[in-house]
Amino acid sequence: MDETFPDLGSLTDIELKDVIRQLTEEETEISYKRRILHGKIDILRAELVNRLRHQNEAGEMSISGEDVQRLTDILAARQTEEPA
Repeated sequence: MDETFPDLGSLTDIELKDVIRQLTEEETEISYKRRILHGKIDILRAELVNRLRHQNEAGEMSISGEDVQRLTDILAARQTEEPA
């Protein structure tokens, strides 16, 4: 869909419905991608927690909450850098 917003007054009812349909489809696709990203983040965090638990049980040095936040920031930045 064109990135500019159409002149609503110049659209017919059919064209207006088509714009609504296109934007609704785009919203659905973006929402789906967002849910997928959240799922991936949850999986990564669970893996990190599991590894930390095993390291802690083995007496190894664990990472800090700051490290977890850095991972979250990296994942969030990577998501915003990808083209839509």
